[in-house]
Amino acid sequence: MKTVIITGTGAGIGFELARIFSENNYKVISLSRSSNIVELGLENINHISFNITNDDDHLELVNYCKKNQIEIDFLINNAGLLINKTFDEITVNDFKKIYDVNLFGIVNLIKNLFGFFSSNAHIINISSIGGLIGSSKFKGLSAYSSSKGALNILTEVLAEEYKNSQLSFNSLCLGSVQTKMLEKAFPGYQAEVSPTEMAEYIYNFSVNGKKLFNGKVIPISKSNP
Repeated sequence: MKTVIITGTGAGIGFELARIFSENNYKVISLSRSSNIVELGLENINHISFNITNDDDHLELVNYCKKNQIEIDFLINNAGLLINKTFDEITVNDFKKIYDVNLFGIVNLIKNLFGFFSSNAHIINISSIGGLIGSSKFKGLSAYSSSKGALNILTEVLAEEYKNSQLSFNSLCLGSVQTKMLEKAFPGYQAEVSPTEMAEYIYNFSVNGKKLFNGKVIPISKSNP
């Protein structure tokens, strides 16, 4: 049974990803502050309470992987933070909070898990169309979009540094998905894509995408840039 680690499984895309991988006979290590995923009662989901900005939680995860001799086939960095404030309203502290989740927490997680990746593991970073150079940008998302842009560059550099291995690193730049995070940031906005639909796409890309893609930053959106 292959193993996937997914962050941000408390709701939305991450929750649906954990369910889909589990139903397709993968061992799922679910990482989030919320344990909602446990309520599904699926035997092959192992949930760990996890805050991606907390060093102690990272250490606990490493110890869990050591104790259980975990070999990671897929890592999906899905957890994210969005604060909708115009540039004159947003603070440097807001920027730091967003970057801690959307970039530095992911850097920390990848570094901590490196010794547990299988020889041909696939690391998928969930980014945003707003972080894609040349795409339409949205008012109030200076911190969020720039953090996702940095994540995209990280993806490309990691693929270059490890190109002589069989590891794959890819970034999926999602358009609007009807998640709680979107609803909180943009009340009343209705996205065309549901969390389940997007999770199904990410599942298929995770399993099959590494055959054709490495170091790629890929827009996943119905709208034009």
